[in-house]
Amino acid sequence: MNAFYDRLLKTLRQDQRFFSSSGEFLRSTVYEAAMGMDPALLRLLLEEPELKSRFFTEVEGVCVFDKVGFSWVIANRNLLPDSYTRYRSRIGLADSRGDFLCSRDDVELVFPFKDCVLEGGQDKKEQKRDEVFYNETLAPDQVDRLLEPKVLGGARRYRAGREELADGITEEDNLLIKGNNLLALASLLPRYRGKVKCIYIDPPYYFAAKRDEDTFAYNVNFKLSSWLVFMRNRLELARELLRDDGAIFVQISDDGVAELHRLLKEIFNRPGENNFINKITVKTKSPSGFATVNAGVFETAEYILAFAKHKAQWTYHPQYVRAEYDTNYKWIIPNIGDPCERWEIRDLQEYLAVQKGYAGKKEALKELGPVVLRELAAAYALEHPEQVFRYTAIGANAGREVLEARDRSAQDPHTVLEVRREGLYDVYICGGQEMTFYTRKVREIDGERVPSMQLTNIWTDTPYEGIAKEGRVTLKGGKKPERLLRRIIEMSTDPGDLVLDYHMGSGTTCAVAHKLGRRYIGVEQLDYGDNDSLRRLRGVVDGDTSGISKAVGWKGGGSFVSCRLLSLNQAFADRIGSARRREELASLWKEIAATGFVSCRVRPQDIDPEAEDFASLRLQDQKRLLLELLDKNMLYVNRCDMEDAEFAVSEEDRGFTRCFYGEETEHHVG
Repeated sequence: MNAFYDRLLKTLRQDQRFFSSSGEFLRSTVYEAAMGMDPALLRLLLEEPELKSRFFTEVEGVCVFDKVGFSWVIANRNLLPDSYTRYRSRIGLADSRGDFLCSRDDVELVFPFKDCVLEGGQDKKEQKRDEVFYNETLAPDQVDRLLEPKVLGGARRYRAGREELADGITEEDNLLIKGNNLLALASLLPRYRGKVKCIYIDPPYYFAAKRDEDTFAYNVNFKLSSWLVFMRNRLELARELLRDDGAIFVQISDDGVAELHRLLKEIFNRPGENNFINKITVKTKSPSGFATVNAGVFETAEYILAFAKHKAQWTYHPQYVRAEYDTNYKWIIPNIGDPCERWEIRDLQEYLAVQKGYAGKKEALKELGPVVLRELAAAYALEHPEQVFRYTAIGANAGREVLEARDRSAQDPHTVLEVRREGLYDVYICGGQEMTFYTRKVREIDGERVPSMQLTNIWTDTPYEGIAKEGRVTLKGGKKPERLLRRIIEMSTDPGDLVLDYHMGSGTTCAVAHKLGRRYIGVEQLDYGDNDSLRRLRGVVDGDTSGISKAVGWKGGGSFVSCRLLSLNQAFADRIGSARRREELASLWKEIAATGFVSCRVRPQDIDPEAEDFASLRLQDQKRLLLELLDKNMLYVNRCDMEDAEFAVSEEDRGFTRCFYGEETEHHVG
């Protein structure tokens, strides 16, 4: 292949317009010449037989120039990069051709397959089994009806102890969809555009150590540029689904976090708007043993990147976490019921020492020790927070009345002054400082009154240890704690708001949303067997007691609707993935070819699965090839084809689909 590029460069050097005086290849100049059908360029290419056969097609004696194909070749990194390409690659997210990802119209599709039944969960015996996602890039000219709304089939409604046919759906219904998440997102747009308050996703991660591969699993990867386009395709649709006051939270590991952050900026920051909310660091594991994999400190964190659709409209619901007793709260007012002018201010530990029968703090410290005395102070402060306080400096930006009281108090340091403020808490000032009471630190968290502090962007209190039995499902390496999702949902939504997770996995996001009284939509492509999200959500409806259930008082109830994108070629893709022998693939190809739903770039008669060259391929490569032959515009049945008898859509599926897209009055089985 390098010889071809060398020959092309040698040919182009014959035209001095295409190289600078210093010998630099002027890629953009060649591109403009090709798009303009420049006669001199065309003559050069026609004079070289290999280039002529590569870029020209003869039609009734006339040579037709493939300028699109030529432009892709000159953009290839095997050609010398010009200064413009080198520069733009430095300042933006660019692929191997130097093209900005945001300017590409490619679509990244994903097909899961392996040499046995595809499952997302693994036990110890299965950990070395490959979970392969085959990725395919569709160029714009390959995309016809790919993102059109799809038929939704197999709709069922689940209530406590009850399952039934769902002949419709309402705005209040929760929804689970099985199928490719890109196509599911496109199908959600007609109904849910601008209605989702919060999106959380935990997508397949990109790992730089294997960036030369073009497949990925939940523990492998895409090529970086392919992974970013995969993310972009879905994030752009997700943004359309968000309400103007909504936000998205994307969890990611160290590898890929920088590139993903820049991609999110490109998608969510609009002219004049910086919609970045936070980059949250989450502790996901603790070091165990003495072995280490990386040549560096132990990696214990993942990151959550949060962006609003319009930050000015997004509302943060303040969150608080448990805190230790703050020893600065060391003063007590025993006669708090008296007018503030008569308040007696005492040292808290001194006061408690006398209450315990000691002569004073000094004797109590000698007898009890500082730790016990501090614990006594912490317990008393928690029980009587309205009496315990600390002194806090009053800044120059305080209100006029507070500043005036501060200055008066400084002149009379033994008198407590009170400043009443309408709509705000009353301020008490002594010695020129504010008396900040412990009541502002004490809150009820998970049903218990505890000292608290405001949540920061470093989360160490959502442990990943001990979550194996949450929801009675197991997903090795991918399951998230219910406490983590509870925090994200509570900080960004109100009861009744709509939450979306289109990388649903074992269903943690939807399970937590259900328990918190939010509506939700979940999308998942994989079949997790006994660890499936459907099983988990049925357990939630029936009164699951794991995870956050006790903390939020969950007793069961509610309902959800489950359906799937009605498969066409995706059914063949699934069967290709689960095939275990070459003979199965050969038989499958005969079925595929007979349907006519084959890529327009393929002549079915040219494919012989029994030929020696095909038989010599590895089983996985045979699967990959057959997947490439499928027409990706026909993965699922499009809504517009629903009435065509060729697609054999049942009356039940047609009825549910019509209702979903608002073509009938919304209703559901009673």
